[in-house]
Amino acid sequence: KFVEAQGARVIDINMGCPAKRVTAAGGNGACGSALMKEPDLALRLIEAVAGAVSVPVTLKTRLGWDDASLNAPQIAKMAEGAGVQMITIHGRTRCQFYKGAANWAAIRAVKEAVAVPVIANGDILDAASAQKALAQSGADGVMIGRGAQGMPWRLAQIGHALFGAPAPTVPQGAELGALVCDHYERILGFYGSALGLRVARKHLGWYLDAAGLTARRDPILTATEPQAVMRLVREAFAEHVGVAA
Repeated sequence: KFVEAQGARVIDINMGCPAKRVTAAGGNGACGSALMKEPDLALRLIEAVAGAVSVPVTLKTRLGWDDASLNAPQIAKMAEGAGVQMITIHGRTRCQFYKGAANWAAIRAVKEAVAVPVIANGDILDAASAQKALAQSGADGVMIGRGAQGMPWRLAQIGHALFGAPAPTVPQGAELGALVCDHYERILGFYGSALGLRVARKHLGWYLDAAGLTARRDPILTATEPQAVMRLVREAFAEHVGVAA
């Protein structure tokens, strides 16, 4: 209710996170993909959320906790009955974390179990992998996570290639540096300087890696003054003549 009151237009329940600090019991109990081990508890949580708000509620899960408990179709069916309006499936189990390859074909069982839109997730890096994920899963769309790190235009590129959406302008050189600095300033504005400096580091690292500027990481990620960070960012990207497409 609080989140809805703040202006959220969709509330997504994340039952896909595999991180140990999220899935390990403690405090208020295990969360993330650990909830796939407790379908009845998961259902009560989903029902409570869906019943508390008027905005759409969506759900993200993995295929299951491990290969012996691939219960995503059953949980998806329960969630649909509780009012969930879209379901995203990462094509791995929790115990896989991010190892191996996402099993997009296994998502098809979820698609066949429910009538609401199903979205395929995992290892989708470009238009070719997005097309393959759609074909193997039968899903209605794709969700891109790590594939967009440092390349936020990647989503628009895939939308253009697959669905004819407008093609994005991919920034390069100084223009890309200006985009990174703008993102950095917005992070600081949202979180405040102290926390923002730490939160921003992973994003800066992703931008540098994607642009092939890994050698410039250390001075940028260890600088503690925002103006110094942005000066170093502008200098790094000014030298850059191309960007990963």
